Amino acid sequence: MPNEMNQPSPARTFSQGISWLAQSLALMRMQPARLLLIAVFMQVILGLTQLPLIGMLIIVSVPALSAGVLEAFDVTSRGRPPGLNLLFRPLTSGTHTGRLFLLGLLVFAVGILSISLMLSGNEQLLDPEMVSRIEQGDMNAITELDQDSLGKMVVAFLVGISISGTLSYFTIPLIWFGNRRLGSGLVEGIKALVIHWRPFLMLALGLFVICIPVILVTGVLVRLAGSGGVLSVVVMGCVMILLLAFQMLLFATEYCAFRDIFGVG
Repeated sequence: MPNEMNQPSPARTFSQGISWLAQSLALMRMQPARLLLIAVFMQVILGLTQLPLIGMLIIVSVPALSAGVLEAFDVTSRGRPPGLNLLFRPLTSGTHTGRLFLLGLLVFAVGILSISLMLSGNEQLLDPEMVSRIEQGDMNAITELDQDSLGKMVVAFLVGISISGTLSYFTIPLIWFGNRRLGSGLVEGIKALVIHWRPFLMLALGLFVICIPVILVTGVLVRLAGSGGVLSVVVMGCVMILLLAFQMLLFATEYCAFRDIFGVG
């Protein structure tokens, strides 16, 4: 179980962020196929968010699914192969499930509120028809936006993601691994992010460096996919694997940072 943190955790140094990144890459190499399979199933589930009723349920279950991915990394770190069932374990864990769903509702509400405040006053982005088209992935709708509206939309999205990520980053593993209540998990999680800002700054820089070749390779592959035919399907499959691998690396760094700061019993 994680430490109760009765005493303040010593602030980690800048170099610890690079250490978390190295540990994460090592974890990924231990069970790459199984971890990618878990990532694929998670994306399939998240792809159902466009469905009425079910979509909302899936949105609020994201913290529970994220806890399942962290559980998979915990099992991997202990030298055991992570099974697909780990992704769904937090959804059936009784007390933890309720807390994770409440966190999902909170993150969703805060995200919507922050984005709405950022977009207030922009008639183009508040048009229900335009919003519906953007939600459905209509690229033509995005191209119809003027520069001011497009800039506001990007900034609002980034702000919403940042706030939601800050609220849930350590709260999810604290609830799942540390059996914290939602309130105490939020307080401890945000406090830890503030105390240990130095390694997180280095971690962000390290991820940014890794992200550059990922973006470049993805761009090249997308251009190749424009040729159509069987090659297009193969190339888009490679793009999907590349992006899922990077997503799992983000989860791995979250697990390694949590394990170092709080400990996992």
